[in-house]
Amino acid sequence: MKRVTILLILFGLFNTKVSFGQSQEAQQLLLDVEKLAQFKQILKDLKQGYEIVSSGYNTIKDLSQGNFDIHKTFLDGLLAVSPEVRKYKKVSDIINMQLQIVKEYKSAFKRFKNNGEFTVEEIDYLNKTYNDLLKKSLNDLDELSTVLTAGKLRMSDDERLHFIDNVFENMQDKLVFLRHFNSSAAILAIQREKQQNDVDVLRKVYDVK
Repeated sequence: MKRVTILLILFGLFNTKVSFGQSQEAQQLLLDVEKLAQFKQILKDLKQGYEIVSSGYNTIKDLSQGNFDIHKTFLDGLLAVSPEVRKYKKVSDIINMQLQIVKEYKSAFKRFKNNGEFTVEEIDYLNKTYNDLLKKSLNDLDELSTVLTAGKLRMSDDERLHFIDNVFENMQDKLVFLRHFNSSAAILAIQREKQQNDVDVLRKVYDVK
């Protein structure tokens, strides 16, 4: 009887230990499952976050690329020259004025050089003035050519027309200056010729050689 009682007690203790051990394992298992679920949620959140960031980056990249393409198209458009600009009346006026400058300065210089009313130094001064004026008028034509050549300058049509207006005014000023300069030189030559004629008349009158 005593032996049976001891066995029952031992059996009860064993069952208690087994139950306690199983309880611990169950709790640990529950913790592991919970941690696994949390880990899965973390991975899910990370994936969603990556997708959001990736989507946002791609969106920004697409927008940036789109803006770049639009910007490039706009800039390339500024390199082109429209027919309206090419046909602008002042373009032909500028060219005609430059041709007129060349024609008038050559004619005047030839006349002043051959009439004998100017000294060698004065002829040299006339020549330098004409050459300087011609050089500046050719620079104006170069600027006109640049603004009318596609791929040279990035300018809108309004900017090109304004630029042409400035070239027109510069060329016009040069032509006005040339005509005033030639007129002044011609008047001086006439005065000198008249003075010389007066001197020649007086010499004849008084028989002075």
